[in-house]
Amino acid sequence: MKLNIALLAGDGIGPEVIDQAVKVSDAVAKKFGHEITWKPALTGAAAIDAVGEPYPDETHEICKNSDAVLFGAIGHPRFDNDPSAKVRPEQGLLKMRKALGLFANVRPTFTFPSLLEKSPLKRERIEGTDLVFLRELTGGIYFGEKGRKDGGETAFDNCVYTRAEVQRLAKKGFEMAMTRSKKLCCVDKANVLETSRLWRETVQAMEKNYPEVEVSYEFVDAVAMRLVQWPNSYDVLITENLFGDILTDEASVISGSMGLMPSASLGSDIGLFEPIHGSYPQATGLNIANPMATVLSAAMMFENFGLQEEGKSIRDAVNSALEKGIVTEDLADGGKAHGTKEVGDWLAANI
Repeated sequence: MKLNIALLAGDGIGPEVIDQAVKVSDAVAKKFGHEITWKPALTGAAAIDAVGEPYPDETHEICKNSDAVLFGAIGHPRFDNDPSAKVRPEQGLLKMRKALGLFANVRPTFTFPSLLEKSPLKRERIEGTDLVFLRELTGGIYFGEKGRKDGGETAFDNCVYTRAEVQRLAKKGFEMAMTRSKKLCCVDKANVLETSRLWRETVQAMEKNYPEVEVSYEFVDAVAMRLVQWPNSYDVLITENLFGDILTDEASVISGSMGLMPSASLGSDIGLFEPIHGSYPQATGLNIANPMATVLSAAMMFENFGLQEEGKSIRDAVNSALEKGIVTEDLADGGKAHGTKEVGDWLAANI
């Protein structure tokens, strides 16, 4: 297979972890006889510094003409610490999602047998956890009308959803549930929010099309609680943009490190694959960032192309590295810490 992949390294540790994912992907391509053409492009703070925009038109052209996007991380403290900044790196990510039609963020949470003791939760609570969130990405409060009034003394952010937006996300959720344990949880706040009532009634109306799927409905605050009590009771969860943003970060630490969890953002055509962690600017250039989430995002990319064996080869290499202690400082736990590049080299060599 010939693959054209847009490569958006972004900011902070983004370029470092992306380099390792490229290294591993090239090893997979060589092993299985594929050909990957990488197409680098600017985004985030790096793009603002270069051209004044966090998601330039040139980057969009590269992305939309590629088979997939492999993405690092964006963000910089100088924007985080300036509430008055008119242009921000995160605006580029929102713009990219909207422009590419990436409406479904797929965020798995699973555990690694060799790391169960590193989780902040007890082994008996997390063993067997294998859940996936589908977070709606292009609607809700992040994209609603926002502003100030009363001379700047009052601020507002409107949360708006259409039935069609809920249906297309829920459809992916039902379809995913059918390939897994046939359990689907719709997460909302229907006792308070009108948008949540729309979510609930829309999903309820779709149940008849998927009679084999067991559907539950839970309030977001209850799910936040249950994620740290019985995460292994969940399988597929669907939710709106803001709720999904918060809950997926909560779920991500169950595995023991945010540096381990991959994600995909999917639409009708192209997919974007990225680690769930941020740009971690304090670690930039220090060769200490964990590249495994980005490497596992590449595994999700191969699997999205239907290349299951290729994805499995990456997952097997990551599991082997964890078992043998070929890890960065966040997982070393007093043992030998390997550098970002060294972990990438080991994974590529073992593939």
